Amino acid sequence: MKAVICFAVAVAVCVFAAPISTAEAKGSVRSKSAAQSESHHRSKAHFVYKDKKTGRIATAPVIESYHKGRIVYPLAKVDPKLDKRMMRAASIAQERARAHSKSRCWHYVKDALLASGAVSSRPTTVYAKQAGEELVRSYGFKKLPIRDPYQAPVGAVLVYGARRAAGHVEIRTKTGFVSDFRNKKPSRRPLLGVYAKV
Repeated sequence: MKAVICFAVAVAVCVFAAPISTAEAKGSVRSKSAAQSESHHRSKAHFVYKDKKTGRIATAPVIESYHKGRIVYPLAKVDPKLDKRMMRAASIAQERARAHSKSRCWHYVKDALLASGAVSSRPTTVYAKQAGEELVRSYGFKKLPIRDPYQAPVGAVLVYGARRAAGHVEIRTKTGFVSDFRNKKPSRRPLLGVYAKV
């Protein structure tokens, strides 16, 4: 009886198992290889991790290259309505500025404004955050309707506040901002105002 059952099973296997051609076998190997390659590529392109909140497996793309171009900061425009001595002050400040801050921003800006002739005498206020008020009150400067430091024209004086500190002041140049040091970016302090002589 057992021999009959074994024979019947063997016959069934032979009937239902279709033969595989050589081409089909190669295709099967190729598809398996392609699937493995794709899986390997995914694992390289994605980082797999377990989300602590949901407990699920998640993936995140892996950044393999960075932007090759340089970060470009907006160039300042020349406002023909401004007093030309403002641009001269920017040039003087740029020439005298150092690579790093000496915590003497208002001192250097005062000297540049005086050397250019933008002010008739050296400003007397002590703190940088007081610069705007004095320039308007004593030297005929005007507060420009500008809130973005990058939009300030060449030669404009930017004044920044600080709660318990002296604040900061700098002059806009074509490529950045300058006081006692040069910088491509404006100060991070809150901007009080942008001032210039028209």
